[in-house]
Parts: sequence; structure tokens; C-alpha cells
Amino acid sequence: MKTKTFWTTPLLVAALLLASFTILKPKNKMKKTFVLVHGAYAGKFAWSKVTPLLEKDGNKVIAMDLPAHGDDQTPIGQATMDSYVAQVVGLLNQEPGKVVLVGHSMGGMVISQVAEAIPDKIDKLVYLSAFLPVNGQSIFTTPDPQSLLIGPNLIFSEDKASATLKPEFIVPIFGAGCPPDIQKLVVDRHRPEPLQPFGAKAVVTDANFGRVPKYYIETLQDQGIGPLTQEKMIKANGQVIKTFKLDCGHSPYFAKPTELAAILNGL
Repeated sequence: MKTKTFWTTPLLVAALLLASFTILKPKNKMKKTFVLVHGAYAGKFAWSKVTPLLEKDGNKVIAMDLPAHGDDQTPIGQATMDSYVAQVVGLLNQEPGKVVLVGHSMGGMVISQVAEAIPDKIDKLVYLSAFLPVNGQSIFTTPDPQSLLIGPNLIFSEDKASATLKPEFIVPIFGAGCPPDIQKLVVDRHRPEPLQPFGAKAVVTDANFGRVPKYYIETLQDQGIGPLTQEKMIKANGQVIKTFKLDCGHSPYFAKPTELAAILNGL
């Protein structure tokens, strides 16, 4: 009997320890598919520092160049809000499940229209220092006293179909708080921005756009979309589940990539 007890006790202890380890061991979080939509004067290169941080944790990341942005050679006259939305809708419809759809700056208008079109394909909408519209709102009808992205700082094409920033404003808006190589990158990659999408009025409804969970990441030193305007849009929308704050300018994916990736991973 003593021999039986001698062998049973260690086995029992081992079994209890294994059970405790199994219970206490944190469960692996479900991996996500992130679709990242850049803003004006940018391209998929904007996500170059954030993408590997998200992929490191096992997530799938999809970034694209919107028409007439980055390396895409679509003529400016063909770059419309509808064409932006159609591209993102097409990408989402190729995915087997729902995605976390992230929009930066002007990209916020794009992801809002995508959510209106295909709400069942989106798990969460994330606005990264981005336009968050109400129905009928456009970028041109969104006043922003803190922004440097205004008429006097722009150089318009002869046909007024596009505009570039005056050189002295590129880094303060898109490279603030970033290392020299990033500041050089945003200058080198600067190209004319199509203006038709800025006048496109958002068409969003409670039935579609309204039922997709929304999150907003505010940028406290932003000179592209000012912090006051970000707050006003959050309040006007009234559906944002949670807000986050990053102490940086308009390019958090360059200035605070680790912090940004941590927020996105935690959603």
C-alpha cells in the first residue's frame, strides 16, 4: 500500500501542476486582418514601419496605393472618391472573413463609404487622425483653424484638378517628430493630390455605416487635421466606442509606429 502511495502522489502533483498551467496560460488572441488605407499625399509606403510590427504578431496586413497615389499611375482626372472606394471594396471582398479597416487622414472618408457599402465585411473601423464624416459632409466643408493644409499653402494645377504643397510645409505636416530619413522620404514621395475626392459628400446611414464599431486615434500635435477638429468629428459622430491619444503630428505611423501597432493589436 505504501509503495502505491509513493508512486501515486508525485503523479497526482504533476497532474495538478499541468492543469494549473493550462488554466493560467493566456489564450492566443485571434489574429486579425488589417486593411490600411493611406491619406492625401501618401501611399502604401506610409505603413512601412507599422506593417512588420503587426505581422510579427501573426496578423495579416493589406496596404494599397489608392488611384493616383504612391506608385499608382492612374491619371489624376480618373481619381475620384468612387474609384478609391471601389478599390478598397474589391480588396475586402477577396478576403474570406471580416477585416479591421484603418483609414488615415483623407482615408477616413474612404473607409466610411466602404463601411456604408459593405458593412458586413468589416469587424472594426479605425480612424487614425482621420476625417470622420456625418452624412453630407465633405473634406472641403470641414473647417479646421489648426490645419496647414489650406489654400494659401497649396500650389494648384492650371485646371485646379490637383494641388501640391508649398515645399516649406511638407515636413511640418507629414514629417513632424520624425527622423531625417523619414522627412526626406515624405518630401521625395510628394506628388500632386487629386482634389475631386475632397469635394465628395459622404453618404452614410445608420443602417449600414452606423452599425460598424468605430475607434478613433487622436494625434495631439497634428497640423494636418487639428486636434480640435478631430474632437469635433468624434463628438458629431457620437458612435465612437473608444478613443486613443498619441502625442505626435499627422504621421503617427512614422513618428510612433510601435505605439500605434500596440493600439491596433489591442483592439
